[in-house]
Amino acid sequence: MPSQHGNGGRGNPWGSGSGPDFDFEGLVRQWQKKSKNILPNGGPRGAIVLVILALMALGAWTAYYTVPSDSVAVIQRFGKFLTDVPPGLHFKLPLGIDKATIVPVKRQLKQEFGFATPGATDPYQSPRDGKKETEMVTGDLNAALVEWVVQYRIADPAKYLFVVREPSETLRYVSESVMREVVGDRTVDEVLTVGRQEIESEALSKMQALATKYTMGINIDQVQLKNINPPAPVQESFNEVNQAQQEKEKLINEARRDYNKVIPLAEGEKDQRIREADGYRLKRINEAEGDVARFNALFTEYNKAPEVTRRRIYIETLQEILPTIRSKVIVDEKNRSILPLLNLDGQKEDRP
Repeated sequence: MPSQHGNGGRGNPWGSGSGPDFDFEGLVRQWQKKSKNILPNGGPRGAIVLVILALMALGAWTAYYTVPSDSVAVIQRFGKFLTDVPPGLHFKLPLGIDKATIVPVKRQLKQEFGFATPGATDPYQSPRDGKKETEMVTGDLNAALVEWVVQYRIADPAKYLFVVREPSETLRYVSESVMREVVGDRTVDEVLTVGRQEIESEALSKMQALATKYTMGINIDQVQLKNINPPAPVQESFNEVNQAQQEKEKLINEARRDYNKVIPLAEGEKDQRIREADGYRLKRINEAEGDVARFNALFTEYNKAPEVTRRRIYIETLQEILPTIRSKVIVDEKNRSILPLLNLDGQKEDRP
């Protein structure tokens, strides 16, 4: 049975339900001093009465305990597991016969690797040698400093307390081993950039599998990567590589932006030109078909009455042409001399 769960020491994140340490000898001395005033003659009967009263007080003091709302109490009778009790006020056999250990089953616990949160009460939450834990070798034989957090809950208090010695420390070893395995299967670029989510998912699955195999009574909720950096001697080189990659991505994004700006405009102009050409083509075809239909209709009428149709065409042509001519000269074909100018325009303007 792990030692950190059997007492209410400072390293225990939840403490014990047996109450504070009780100084039995000091209590007996106090009662002896008081008994001299009560029983001046002393005697064995007085001492026995005092001892009985002290034992009764001690039993009353150690017979009750309170379980917080986020925890359960694991009861041991003479060191043997008896049962677990829910939150609330409970009573047990006093004087060390029953022992209650508080286990926070509803609280989310965590372990940090590579860094430490100030004020942590669990000795296994913070790393003992953070730099050593974070130094890892990737699959392409590069070095990386990986910091991560494991969040877990106690699912089975009995297994957590009694099956594995020091389950919190075992979980740290399991987490470090699994993370080294997962990081070692990937290149340094994947670890530093695109592979973070995949690493978290695979590490969570493998850690939970090992926790179940070792019957640790733990459910792992989340594995979260924090800072992933190259070692200090090559930090500048990695920063330059990252800057170059960022500049590359920037140029690619700018090129895509210009592409998305120019190509759709050219496509639109192309479609517009095609539609204009189609419209012009349909216009010319319709005009030609209309001219053909008009000519065929006129030819049909011409065949019926050639002379009338010829004269009508002649007159309609003159009606279209004469209004556009400013000066008009009428010549008689039979006369060889030119007749005087007949000002038809002037007569048209003078006509009311």
